[in-house]
Amino acid sequence: MVGALPDPDHPERVVLGGRELTNFSSNDYLGLRTHALLIRAATDCMQQHGFGAGAAHLICGHSIEHAALEVELAEFLGRERALLFSSGYLANLGVLSALASRHDLLVADRLNHASLLDGARLAGARLRRYPHGDIESCARLLENQGGARLIVTDGVFSMDGDVAPLRALAALAQQHGAWLVVDDAHGIGVLGAQGHGALEQAGLDAHSVPVLIGTLGKAFGSFGAFVAGDAALIDSLIQRARTYVYTTALPPAIAAAARAALGISQREPWRRRHLLRLVERFRAGAVALGLPLLPSATPIQPLIVGDSARALALSDALLGFDLWVSAIRPPTVPQGGARLRVTLSAAHSEAQVDVLLAALGEVFARETVGVG
Repeated sequence: MVGALPDPDHPERVVLGGRELTNFSSNDYLGLRTHALLIRAATDCMQQHGFGAGAAHLICGHSIEHAALEVELAEFLGRERALLFSSGYLANLGVLSALASRHDLLVADRLNHASLLDGARLAGARLRRYPHGDIESCARLLENQGGARLIVTDGVFSMDGDVAPLRALAALAQQHGAWLVVDDAHGIGVLGAQGHGALEQAGLDAHSVPVLIGTLGKAFGSFGAFVAGDAALIDSLIQRARTYVYTTALPPAIAAAARAALGISQREPWRRRHLLRLVERFRAGAVALGLPLLPSATPIQPLIVGDSARALALSDALLGFDLWVSAIRPPTVPQGGARLRVTLSAAHSEAQVDVLLAALGEVFARETVGVG
């Protein structure tokens, strides 16, 4: 789908070729990407400071907006410090290549995001991958290993929508003297009573998970990423994370928009509550229809189809109902794992979810009886 434009008055909709579609493919979980306060914050910042940062952070690109956002993120997550990166991909590459070397062991979930896999490869560490969510396999990989050890996992897995077994992983890390690194890009802002993410939901603190990575481009509707931890970690990354040192800083206006989003997420907890009610509504409806739903309590709700051509056909059929639901195919997911990836947003209404369910029921039933 190329050329789709967001509808500024309806963040859950996009306009494609003059046609308005309800978007069930976006990661805009809190419905903030077109919020007036984000737009105003970015506009005011541009009028005062221009747009581009002009340089990397360590030269002259680190503005008062960047500094303020780092302080606010650290306070929000209960960490000593936070450090901004220009994208989530750069954050993961920078963190892993800074913390691990060829003498170290890096143990990773097999379904981790590609950026975590690439970061491990860039570090040159001994990479060992355990089957998805398999604690026993992870434990075996950690036994009798020399060098520093890192356990690396997504918090919420972006294609399956499930949450990592974080409490068990934290216990393993403590047992083996390893550091637990969690990329909670899809959890922060969404999960937990205060929106602090999968770690809050699991009851884990900064001691249990010393390295927390998050994004500004999903629940917070902006762009960029951050790493949160203690002062020693952040000082080390400032010196050693090459994707921080050698990259132009985010435009200050983007940082200003992210600050506005962070504030809204804390002042308006109804967004999280409404979103999680929609998740429950969708799941109940999908189960009643017999749809091939994976177990997930997050806004990511995959419907496993298997065959790529079939997934594309179902996605195209949903366009006939003015619904945008992306077909996800290998290599993004394993062979035989093609799916429709439904993502829900606080901007959606219950009525829109009901429309989606009715359409899914019809297109799956139509396919079953062979009617095109």
